[in-house]
Amino acid sequence: QVQLVESGGGLVQAGGSLRLSCVASGRIFSINYMGWYRQAPGKQRELVTTITSVGVTNYADSVKGRFIISRDDAKNTVYLQMNSLEPEDTAVYYCNVGVSNWYEASLRHYDYWGQGTQVTVAS
Repeated sequence: QVQLVESGGGLVQAGGSLRLSCVASGRIFSINYMGWYRQAPGKQRELVTTITSVGVTNYADSVKGRFIISRDDAKNTVYLQMNSLEPEDTAVYYCNVGVSNWYEASLRHYDYWGQGTQVTVAS
């Protein structure tokens, strides 16, 4: 019912920048939060950053001061601006969106994930 399409990944040199986009489409009553996770080979998926419906943001310590999350409510799109990229940032980045949707007469929460986009930072 809800689809997330990511774009913007690629290969970049250390110190460079990338901007990821994630567009949510389908039936959405309201968005509770949007965020980004990443997973490097052999490691657990970790939270990178989130933004709530009221604009409160949260960042992992490893990216604080370098990454910026933002959203465009009219387009149901969340962005991740990544600056001063380091080789340690190399991972598959996943968009995550939590929505509220009606199920019969109840409003319920649903969690959706994007397909992932590869970010590779070369030294």
